[in-house]
Amino acid sequence: MEYKEFCLQLIELVGGKENIQSVTNCMTRLRFKLNDRSIAKTDEIKELADVIDVVSNDVAYQVIIGTQVQDIRPEMNKILGLSGESKQTDSGEKEKFITMALRILSEAMGPILIPIMAAGLLAGILSLVSLTGLVSAESSTYLILDSIRQAVFFFLPVLIAISFARRLEVNEYLAVTIALTLMSDAINGAKGLDFLGLKLPETTYSNSFFPIILSIIFMKYVGKALEKIMPNALQYFFNPVLILIITLPVTLILFGPMGTYIGDGLNFVFEFIGNTFGSWSVVMLYAALQPFLITIGAGNFIIPIFMNSYATLGYDPVFTAAWIISVIAVCGAVVGYFFRSKDQKQKQLFGTTAFSAFMGVTEPAVYGVFVKYRRPYIAVMIGGGLGGLFAGLMKVVGYAPVGLFGLASFIGKDNYSNFYMMLIAVIIGFVGAGIAAFILGIPDDEKVMEKQAAPVEMDAEAVTKLLIKAPVKGKNVALSNVNDKAFSSSALGKGLGIEPEEDTIHAPVNGEVVSLFPTNHAIGIKTDYGVEILIHIGINTVELDGKYFETFVKQGDKVSVGDAILKADMAGIRGEGYDPVVITVITNTADYLDVLPSHDTSLSSEEDCLTVVV
Repeated sequence: MEYKEFCLQLIELVGGKENIQSVTNCMTRLRFKLNDRSIAKTDEIKELADVIDVVSNDVAYQVIIGTQVQDIRPEMNKILGLSGESKQTDSGEKEKFITMALRILSEAMGPILIPIMAAGLLAGILSLVSLTGLVSAESSTYLILDSIRQAVFFFLPVLIAISFARRLEVNEYLAVTIALTLMSDAINGAKGLDFLGLKLPETTYSNSFFPIILSIIFMKYVGKALEKIMPNALQYFFNPVLILIITLPVTLILFGPMGTYIGDGLNFVFEFIGNTFGSWSVVMLYAALQPFLITIGAGNFIIPIFMNSYATLGYDPVFTAAWIISVIAVCGAVVGYFFRSKDQKQKQLFGTTAFSAFMGVTEPAVYGVFVKYRRPYIAVMIGGGLGGLFAGLMKVVGYAPVGLFGLASFIGKDNYSNFYMMLIAVIIGFVGAGIAAFILGIPDDEKVMEKQAAPVEMDAEAVTKLLIKAPVKGKNVALSNVNDKAFSSSALGKGLGIEPEEDTIHAPVNGEVVSLFPTNHAIGIKTDYGVEILIHIGINTVELDGKYFETFVKQGDKVSVGDAILKADMAGIRGEGYDPVVITVITNTADYLDVLPSHDTSLSSEEDCLTVVV
């Protein structure tokens, strides 16, 4: 599938090529590092057909797309002219160290997860086939296939060296050379070594995690220093060898022990928590709260922790089990909604997101269902928390970083009890979340709609209501029926749609034009009371590039209710194959008690279409 047009639109909406420092991706999202986030048109990005949501935090500006991001990223790199992982900038803006470290760690760990998850799934398959007797664990076939899993973890420093070298713009071949040198028989786990008379500690670098990261970071600064002091004519010949002979001994003397201490320190922290509060508490909390972390884009923070556990302990006592339980709880919550809903469109949404979560990708469910309805968060806290509590109390450990389909890997070396307890924990998480979601119900079900449709009586002294006129004459369309996920999910705010019967768009309130999209298909108005109204004409009409649209105002203009502000040739828009529905939403809905849409089947520009309860 071609994504060139989508990439061009996205680049423009984040502020153009000049505003992009770097772009990376994980399994479901593009991660942008922008020079100036304020010029990124987040609301418009959310409206793009392939975008599920946008998360902007201290780590990165993240556009949630789905698993097709793997196909979109190469096209994005091609357009931006990126051959590697990033694009340099002279913006002069200094990024905070912690923010930079979190961003680099998050971005660099993404590619490494691919072979690690493959190795984990392979471990599960091998455990299953050996359990059934199809292949003996002592057979050559088993040993050959198992060598893939062993190689991934044994040569983990090499994978880390490649990924971090790309992120830090260090020569990948030099980084791999350092990693392989550390893992050579002469150094890896060797005793009695010294360098220039300085005794070196015995350190095992295979399966290790932190020493090579510290080494690559140091290598970057060594390279920069040499570029400044070495004449240009000599850099090609001498810089590589100097980088190696400086980095290696510093790693052996300093980073090897330091990385070991960091890893041991993390293990001590979790051992302390386990001995003090019980490790079950961490498993339970993470299984219950993971959807919140995904929502804020912080789901990757656990990667170095559980990777360190596998490298130092050979198993993960916390996060692998908790992650799987939480994912299946997300699936269970959406399945609960599927059985509760009577609306076919909702059932389709719940069914597709449940399948995606079952396959291990929870972002569509989190951003498409959880953010909209909110109650599924509670359902996962209940189901995931109960499953995590059971797994923690039963001291379930993960022997490989896998998903649901790698459950057989929990057998490990004939540890069937561990597998059975994990299986029960997964069932508890799924069933618990499903039942909780079914009982909690769907906020926008028929009963709630009937309640909203009933007359609202207000005490003038206690509650203030602000009335929003219809911007155009036409047929009333429930926002949930608008064929655009960003609007129909109410992610941009509550409101409604109108099938237009005229071309002129009128100001629905007295206020100021605070935004006007260059293609004139969308306009934002803010009232003196602070109500922010977005009027969006048509679905995907940004692709028309202003054709059929005419504006009578500009940003900063004051408008009065009923003023003609835009004109759209609705017949022309329909003729191009686009839906011209006029969508009106209150983008700061969360600031008010409620936003109630009119239930009249047809509206005119003199009638109220929305009531904002202050």
